[in-house]
Amino acid sequence: MWIDTAAIYVKGGDGGNGIVSFRREKYVPMGGPAGGDGGRGGDVVLQVDEGLRTLIDFRYQRHFKAERGENGKPKNQHGKSAEDLVIKVPPGTVVRDRESGRILGDLTRHGQRLVVARGGRGGRGNTHYATPQNKAPRMAENGEPGEERWIVLELKVLADVGLVGLPSVGKSTLLASVTAAKPKIADYPFTTLSPNLGVVDVGDGRSFVMADLPGLIEGAHAGHGLGHQFLRHVERTRVIVHVVDMASPEGRDPYADWKQINEELRLYDPRLLERVQIVAANKMDLPGAAERLQAFRKRVGDVPVFPISAATGEGVRELIYAVADLLDQMPAQEAVEEEPQGPVFRLEDDTFSVDREGEEFVVRGARVEKLVRMTPLDQYEAVHRLARILRKMGVDEALRRKGARDGDTVRIGGFVFEFVDEESVEEEATPEE
Repeated sequence: MWIDTAAIYVKGGDGGNGIVSFRREKYVPMGGPAGGDGGRGGDVVLQVDEGLRTLIDFRYQRHFKAERGENGKPKNQHGKSAEDLVIKVPPGTVVRDRESGRILGDLTRHGQRLVVARGGRGGRGNTHYATPQNKAPRMAENGEPGEERWIVLELKVLADVGLVGLPSVGKSTLLASVTAAKPKIADYPFTTLSPNLGVVDVGDGRSFVMADLPGLIEGAHAGHGLGHQFLRHVERTRVIVHVVDMASPEGRDPYADWKQINEELRLYDPRLLERVQIVAANKMDLPGAAERLQAFRKRVGDVPVFPISAATGEGVRELIYAVADLLDQMPAQEAVEEEPQGPVFRLEDDTFSVDREGEEFVVRGARVEKLVRMTPLDQYEAVHRLARILRKMGVDEALRRKGARDGDTVRIGGFVFEFVDEESVEEEATPEE
């Protein structure tokens, strides 16, 4: 089964928690804080494996989560960082962020790696919070949450040569005649449902990869028929071999067929018409093909046309040599690759929003929610530190503007707090004149 698109959820491992600990050695009175930091969470990494050809594995597993880091230890010992989670993908995989649609990476070379979800850093132990005023801090920090996102994997076949044309023009027969590939071939009209790849041995020490791509129909650029399932694979090819049926058993005009396919390529991506194209005038062994070929050549102008019969092998060797000569003249980097359109990771800022939902006030914001998750809410000093940070960020003032009063419920992420209005407390504590 050929699977060339998949959407998967990836999450980097959370960082390990820092701990509260103190030195307790026999001859070291009041040794001070010695809580170690947590280890870093594992990254989620995509890695190209040239042995893979489809994305079928992602049909059965769609969620990938890296391991979290180890918690810190006493005596300032850091927790162990987690191993990265490596996911194997086939060459030619384009990775997009599902939410924004931006390209995160284009994986084409064996062993190439792309980090798609960072692991969180480890939380800091109480050693980091020691000051001249507080020499024995009893607070630490939870590990940073790992990044999480949905990504879309889109496979585009990596081939030097792509065979294009209407259904049943003989693309599969041509591929089978010049390679060891065994695509399905029948004596009735049908179209290949998935790309087939084969290596062509030219015979003089040269070779190249040829792909038999599913047949096009009118409107394919808009998704009709196989639509984009076919067209995405043409983008990778360096040379297009356009197979045209010269026998035309149904009375079709070969020139109209050739023009229709090129129009679909243009509507999908105008750059495809800039690719080198050769016409393989197929089925020349059938009656009437020679006359149609003569008229076809007059109308296509300077486009190279090679009369062949994929079934009998007539003219195929000349076509293969011509393709190999063209590839020799083209540097490998002409194969089109997608360019990343933005940073892989989202940048956090201090922006947040406050909304009233029923009896609750809900605060939303990437940094605000992460601060709460990284605060051990069972540690008195840590909670006061969190309150000071939120106050400096303006969260208290925003809640007051929304109408929050003492005792109201405030939700940040998955945590619920009771709002304490510091200004009203200070006013009540001020003696009357």
